[in-house]
Amino acid sequence: MTRDLRPHPDTRPAASAPWRPTRQRTAVLNALHGRTGFTSAQELHEALEADGVAIGLTTVYRTLHALDRSGRVDVVRDRTGERLYRHRPTDGHRHYIVCRDCGLSAAVEAEAVERWADEVAETMGFAEVEHTVELSGVCDPCRTEHRRTAAEPPPPRGGRGARRADS
Repeated sequence: MTRDLRPHPDTRPAASAPWRPTRQRTAVLNALHGRTGFTSAQELHEALEADGVAIGLTTVYRTLHALDRSGRVDVVRDRTGERLYRHRPTDGHRHYIVCRDCGLSAAVEAEAVERWADEVAETMGFAEVEHTVELSGVCDPCRTEHRRTAAEPPPPRGGRGARRADS
Protein backbone atom coordinates (compact mmCIF):
# COMPACT_ATOMS: atom_id res chain seq x y z
CA MET A 1 0.00 0.00 0.00
CA THR A 2 1.42 3.39 -0.95
CA ARG A 3 0.90 6.13 1.58
CA ASP A 4 1.32 9.84 1.22
CA LEU A 5 4.11 10.64 3.66
CA ARG A 6 4.07 14.40 3.24
CA PRO A 7 3.22 16.16 6.50
CA HIS A 8 -0.27 17.46 6.91
CA PRO A 9 -0.06 21.30 6.98
CA ASP A 10 -1.21 21.42 10.62
CA THR A 11 1.37 18.88 11.75
CA ARG A 12 4.53 20.75 10.79
CA PRO A 13 6.50 21.44 13.97
CA ALA A 14 6.86 24.97 15.23
CA ALA A 15 9.65 26.90 13.52
CA SER A 16 11.52 27.32 16.82
CA ALA A 17 11.79 23.59 17.40
CA PRO A 18 14.75 21.78 15.86
CA TRP A 19 13.30 19.25 13.50
CA ARG A 20 14.58 16.92 10.83
CA PRO A 21 11.56 15.63 8.89
CA THR A 22 12.42 11.98 8.27
CA ARG A 23 10.06 9.53 6.61
CA GLN A 24 9.22 7.93 9.97
CA ARG A 25 8.60 11.23 11.75
CA THR A 26 6.34 12.37 8.95
CA ALA A 27 4.42 9.09 9.20
CA VAL A 28 3.94 9.59 12.97
CA LEU A 29 2.74 13.17 12.41
CA ASN A 30 0.22 12.09 9.81
CA ALA A 31 -1.03 9.14 11.88
CA LEU A 32 -1.46 11.30 14.97
CA HIS A 33 -3.30 13.96 13.00
CA GLY A 34 -5.67 11.32 11.64
CA ARG A 35 -6.81 10.16 15.07
CA THR A 36 -9.70 11.82 16.85
CA GLY A 37 -8.89 11.19 20.50
CA PHE A 38 -5.92 10.68 22.74
CA THR A 39 -3.74 7.72 21.86
CA SER A 40 -0.77 5.96 23.38
CA ALA A 41 2.57 5.50 21.67
CA GLN A 42 1.90 1.75 21.48
CA GLU A 43 -1.50 2.26 19.83
CA LEU A 44 0.00 4.69 17.35
CA HIS A 45 2.83 2.25 16.61
CA GLU A 46 0.35 -0.58 16.01
CA ALA A 47 -1.72 1.61 13.68
CA LEU A 48 1.36 2.61 11.69
CA GLU A 49 2.49 -1.00 11.32
CA ALA A 50 -1.04 -2.05 10.30
CA ASP A 51 -0.82 0.58 7.56
CA GLY A 52 2.44 -0.94 6.35
CA VAL A 53 4.78 1.69 7.78
CA ALA A 54 8.00 0.08 9.01
CA ILE A 55 8.86 2.00 12.16
CA GLY A 56 10.25 1.14 15.56
CA LEU A 57 8.39 1.80 18.78
CA THR A 58 11.38 3.80 20.05
CA THR A 59 11.11 6.10 17.03
CA VAL A 60 7.41 6.66 17.78
CA TYR A 61 8.25 7.55 21.41
CA ARG A 62 11.06 9.88 20.39
CA THR A 63 8.90 11.61 17.81
CA LEU A 64 6.05 12.10 20.28
CA HIS A 65 8.51 13.48 22.83
CA ALA A 66 9.86 15.95 20.24
CA LEU A 67 6.29 16.95 19.32
CA ASP A 68 5.54 17.53 23.00
CA ARG A 69 8.65 19.72 23.40
CA SER A 70 7.72 21.72 20.31
CA GLY A 71 4.15 22.29 21.55
CA ARG A 72 2.47 20.35 18.76
CA VAL A 73 0.62 17.81 20.93
CA ASP A 74 -1.52 17.84 24.02
CA VAL A 75 -0.62 15.19 26.57
CA VAL A 76 -2.68 13.60 29.35
CA ARG A 77 -2.04 10.58 31.52
CA ASP A 78 -4.39 7.65 31.90
CA ARG A 79 -5.15 6.02 35.25
CA THR A 80 -1.98 3.91 35.03
CA GLY A 81 0.20 6.97 34.37
CA GLU A 82 0.77 6.23 30.68
CA ARG A 83 1.10 9.34 28.53
CA LEU A 84 -1.56 9.75 25.84
CA TYR A 85 -1.13 12.14 22.92
CA ARG A 86 -3.44 14.18 20.74
CA HIS A 87 -2.65 16.59 17.95
CA ARG A 88 -2.84 20.14 19.30
CA PRO A 89 -5.10 22.51 17.37
CA THR A 90 -3.36 25.48 15.78
CA ASP A 91 -4.99 27.93 18.20
CA GLY A 92 -3.01 26.66 21.19
CA HIS A 93 -3.08 24.14 23.99
CA ARG A 94 -6.25 22.98 25.59
CA HIS A 95 -7.24 21.30 28.79
CA TYR A 96 -9.32 18.14 28.68
CA ILE A 97 -11.50 16.03 30.87
CA VAL A 98 -10.92 12.34 30.18
CA CYS A 99 -13.13 9.37 31.09
CA ARG A 100 -11.17 6.93 33.22
CA ASP A 101 -13.16 4.00 31.83
CA CYS A 102 -13.46 4.48 28.07
CA GLY A 103 -10.95 7.26 27.37
CA LEU A 104 -13.50 9.70 25.95
CA SER A 105 -12.04 13.20 26.08
CA ALA A 106 -13.55 16.64 25.78
CA ALA A 107 -11.89 20.03 25.73
CA VAL A 108 -12.92 22.26 28.63
CA GLU A 109 -13.01 26.03 28.93
CA ALA A 110 -10.07 26.92 31.14
CA GLU A 111 -9.58 30.68 30.78
CA ALA A 112 -9.61 31.02 34.57
CA VAL A 113 -6.75 28.50 34.81
CA GLU A 114 -4.75 30.42 32.20
CA ARG A 115 -5.27 33.73 34.03
CA TRP A 116 -4.34 32.14 37.35
CA ALA A 117 -1.12 30.65 35.89
CA ASP A 118 -0.17 34.03 34.40
CA GLU A 119 -0.87 35.82 37.72
CA VAL A 120 1.20 33.29 39.72
CA ALA A 121 4.09 33.62 37.27
CA GLU A 122 4.01 37.41 37.45
CA THR A 123 3.68 37.49 41.25
CA MET A 124 6.55 35.03 41.71
CA GLY A 125 8.77 36.70 39.09
CA PHE A 126 8.79 33.78 36.68
CA ALA A 127 8.70 33.77 32.89
CA GLU A 128 7.93 31.05 30.34
CA VAL A 129 5.80 29.19 32.88
CA GLU A 130 4.20 25.98 31.72
CA HIS A 131 1.39 24.17 33.49
CA THR A 132 -0.51 20.93 33.38
CA VAL A 133 -4.11 20.50 34.48
CA GLU A 134 -5.53 17.01 34.33
CA LEU A 135 -9.21 16.35 34.85
CA SER A 136 -10.57 12.82 34.82
CA GLY A 137 -13.85 11.26 35.74
CA VAL A 138 -16.45 8.82 34.45
CA CYS A 139 -18.55 9.93 31.48
CA ASP A 140 -22.35 9.60 31.43
CA PRO A 141 -22.45 6.50 29.15
CA CYS A 142 -19.96 4.67 31.39
CA ARG A 143 -21.81 5.75 34.55
CA THR A 144 -25.05 4.49 33.05
CA GLU A 145 -23.37 1.19 32.20
CA HIS A 146 -22.02 0.90 35.77
CA ARG A 147 -25.52 1.48 37.19
CA ARG A 148 -27.06 -1.06 34.78
CA THR A 149 -24.43 -3.68 35.60
CA ALA A 150 -24.75 -3.08 39.34
CA ALA A 151 -28.56 -3.48 39.16
CA GLU A 152 -28.36 -6.88 37.43
CA PRO A 153 -28.58 -9.88 39.74
CA PRO A 154 -25.32 -11.81 40.01
CA PRO A 155 -25.13 -14.99 37.93
CA PRO A 156 -25.86 -18.22 39.81
CA ARG A 157 -22.81 -19.82 41.35
CA GLY A 158 -21.89 -23.40 40.55
CA GLY A 159 -21.18 -26.15 43.03
CA ARG A 160 -23.27 -27.88 45.70
CA GLY A 161 -26.65 -26.42 46.31
CA ALA A 162 -26.70 -24.56 42.99
CA ARG A 163 -30.00 -24.84 41.26
CA ARG A 164 -30.07 -25.73 37.59
CA ALA A 165 -32.26 -23.73 35.27
CA ASP A 166 -33.97 -26.86 33.91
CA SER A 167 -34.93 -28.34 37.32
